[in-house]
Order: sequence, then structure tokens, then C-alpha cells
Amino acid sequence: MLRWTDAAQTPPELRPCVATFGNFDGVHRGHQAIIAALRAEGARRGLPTVAVTFEPHPVQVLHPQRAPELISPGRLHWDLLEETGIDGLLVIPFTREYAQQTAESYIRSTFVDGLHADALVVGQDTKGFGVDYTGDVELLRELGTRYGFDVVVLDDLGDGERWSSSAIRARLRDGEVEAAADILGRPHRVVGTVVHGFHRGRELGYPTANLERRSRGVVPDDGVYAGWLTRLDKEQGSPDWRLPAAISVGTNPTFDGTDRTVEAYCLDRTDLDLYGEEVAIDFVARIRPTLKFESIAELLDAMANDVRECRRLVG
Repeated sequence: MLRWTDAAQTPPELRPCVATFGNFDGVHRGHQAIIAALRAEGARRGLPTVAVTFEPHPVQVLHPQRAPELISPGRLHWDLLEETGIDGLLVIPFTREYAQQTAESYIRSTFVDGLHADALVVGQDTKGFGVDYTGDVELLRELGTRYGFDVVVLDDLGDGERWSSSAIRARLRDGEVEAAADILGRPHRVVGTVVHGFHRGRELGYPTANLERRSRGVVPDDGVYAGWLTRLDKEQGSPDWRLPAAISVGTNPTFDGTDRTVEAYCLDRTDLDLYGEEVAIDFVARIRPTLKFESIAELLDAMANDVRECRRLVG
């Protein structure tokens, strides 16, 4: 997948194309359906496929006080889009100045002059683009007639509830990682660098990989989860690339902790040195809430049960 930041500098091999646009936070099943339709349309026309998105998220620039925590920020976002099989990703730097464009100016400069789009594939709920927030599907159809591109519109998608990034965030806030995965089409992922903690896990026989505080992705509600740890610096499929894990999110109340952390114990592994590595944590299922235990013995019993349940689920 080719990636660039200026529509005017679109690689010649991607012009003309079939295109779509949006924030695609989480690249959930609704986004995946749009991109699947994009690829089908590109194949039908014999043209490459391009997605257009923005960095940072427009709400972070225009209304930072109510900006959502991103499900898949930065590189994680781009990697997920690449996995969909599109040919190109235009990541437009979003600024207040850029936001002053009218909806027509945005469509003309990006998709007509920049990408030479033969068709746009969008969801039925596409709206609110342009400085006056008047951009919607009907305007796209009018502009398509004026500038010579087709508009392919998909109905809202979902199993009873519309698939959306806000619905995923709500599930994660409640620790419902399995429900979030139903919307995402995969387990929710958090990415970060492994840093030193208090080394309590190693002293207890369960050494954990502690993620830096500035990990990327929405951290689910406090609790113990079954999941996977993937070492992003290793080649996919190589030994110890992806490991089943018991994951703890919370403040370690048994030790009167105050800092909220994400840490993962790779099942039955005490030989790993992951410090400084960038890893991905995938949340598969919630086992229990975070609890404060009255003794280390009670904590160890609980951890042993947690590991057995994780082994049953993912090990």
C-alpha cells in the first residue's frame, strides 16, 4: 500500500482510481464493508483503490475538549487500513486552515483534481464535511454529476445496532471486549513499548510486560483479561512472535497502587526479556474485575485461577 499526504502528489499509478473517505477509527466491520465495496468497484472498473483519511482526527483540532479517545491512532490505524487490501492511503494533515474549505472545494481539490476519482464509495450516513458542515450524500451526487464521477452509497450496517466507533468505545469502557470485538471483527488492540515496572510479577512467579503509560488505543475497563501479546519487532510467524497472555488492567489495589497500568503475563513463560520492545496486546475475553486481596496468598490463588482460565480460552 502506498501512503502520502498531499492529493496533488498522488502517485501516477493510482490515477484514476475508485476512492472513499472518512476517519475510519478502529477500521470496524462497517468500515470494512465500505472498503470491501470499494475494492469490488475498483475490480469492476479495472482501477486502483484509495482511501482518504485525516491526521489528527478533525474533532481533535476543531473541538479538542470533546475529542474522542482514538481506538486505533497513528501507525495502528494505517496498519489496519493496509490489511484491508487497498492500493493507496492519502493521509491529509488536518488543520484549522484546511477545515475552512467548503464541501465542494474539498471534493474538487481532493477527488477531482488530486485523485482523478472515477467513483466515490461512501456510507449512507456520510455528512458534515466542509466548513459549513453541509456536505452529505446528496451533495456528493450533485458534485458527481457536475465533475464526472459516480457515487456508490452503502446502507447503514450492523446487527440490530449500527456499527460505529462510539459503540466500540462504550463497550470498552464497560470492559465488554467480546462485544467490542463483534463490532470490530477482531479483538481490540492496544500498542505500546514495554517498560520497567515494580517487578512484583516476577517476584510472584508471573513476570509481566508493562506497557508505557502513553500506549496507543483505548484501554478497556479495569479487570483481568485473556488475550495475546504480539511482538511487533519480530517477523510475523517467527518463534515467539505471538504469545497467549493473561492481561491485567488497573492500579494494583492489593499493593495500594495509584497508577493505572496495562501488563501482560505470557502464559508459562519466565524466560522472555521484552524491555524496550513495541508490543501489541489483543483483548479476547474478560475473566473478572480488578479486586483487592487481603493477602499475597489470596492473590496468588486468584492469579493461578486466572492463568488456568486464560489457558482454556487462548492457550
